[in-house]
Amino acid sequence: MKTKTTKIIYWAGTIFMSLWFGASGFFELTKNPVVWDITQQLGYPPHFIYILGVFKILGVLVLLLPNKLLRLKEWVFAGMFFDILFAFFSKIMVLGFPSTVDAIVAFSVLLVTYLMFRKLYPPELIYGEA
Repeated sequence: MKTKTTKIIYWAGTIFMSLWFGASGFFELTKNPVVWDITQQLGYPPHFIYILGVFKILGVLVLLLPNKLLRLKEWVFAGMFFDILFAFFSKIMVLGFPSTVDAIVAFSVLLVTYLMFRKLYPPELIYGEA
């Protein structure tokens, strides 16, 4: 895949995930009833919801910085992966499989975005490996 195509896919996925996690983080911080009700129904305590909101917003800010904080971006991708993974399994256990569609979509977009990130920024570029 050409670099231009890779960049377009990467930035499209990054913007999608930033909107997704940015909105989610905002709703967690503003105590939006839809987000709070579902998250509490899944068994998560209020203090955890706030912390999640803060880190989602911070993660979005890191992702949107072009060509900067590449190691930290890897941590953001990992955090998003675990957030989606926990949401998926929590929803399956409490609400059933049909409620996991959003997590499946988010995981798919995150996976493609991360793969494009790795094409644009191979480990030797991020970590200085030989």
